Amino acid sequence: MTAYDDMTTAARSPHPRAAVFDVDGTLVDTNYLHAVCWWEAFHQQGHRVAMTDIHHTVGMGSGRLLDRLLGEDRDHEGDDALDAAHKSLYATYFDRLPVLDGAADLLRALADRDWRIVLATSAQGSELEALRRAIGADDAIRDATSADDVDASKPAPDPVRQALEDADVPPERALFVGDTVWDVEAARRAEVGCVALLSGGIGRAELEEAGAIAVYRDPAALLADLDASPFGRMERA
Repeated sequence: MTAYDDMTTAARSPHPRAAVFDVDGTLVDTNYLHAVCWWEAFHQQGHRVAMTDIHHTVGMGSGRLLDRLLGEDRDHEGDDALDAAHKSLYATYFDRLPVLDGAADLLRALADRDWRIVLATSAQGSELEALRRAIGADDAIRDATSADDVDASKPAPDPVRQALEDADVPPERALFVGDTVWDVEAARRAEVGCVALLSGGIGRAELEEAGAIAVYRDPAALLADLDASPFGRMERA
């Protein structure tokens, strides 16, 4: 039984709050794995794409990623093969996905403080299952929104809005934690404040320019500063 099976935790708070988390690069150290797997998928199909450009698209759904890297006017016939190659290559890491320091402890700490924890990710199916196994904190997670559940991926606000619906919490009672400018933009468009982490490899200046309300090195750093963070400030409001 998880912390949410009988909803006793949520029942303690008359005004529930939601903590919505991206997964790749935010809770699990996978952004560069995705970049390498996409690079290899492109290479197999005869495309030359710079690794740095791939890295800066991680966090988007595959359709948006391909639009940005190969152009919207490309021949779309090869898209399914590229997506399948990326998924196949990435699946080879499923048994050794590296969780970021403090990730599980952060989720549990927030759940203990009556935050409803929802994941909002482009991962789906077996990939999402592997990520959740790596994190090892299903007892703290209320729900997960994947690419299967929305019409448009980040930077569209759909994943964040769906997560809020799953949590049954309004935007003003929620915070989003992500690691890319696409996360920040999706949160902003959903009218949710975004706490950004540097663990995905995107610089502080880029994240702040996109609209992040606070920036931390990784989940452990956010956990260590939780009382003074936007989470603590919302609890005291």
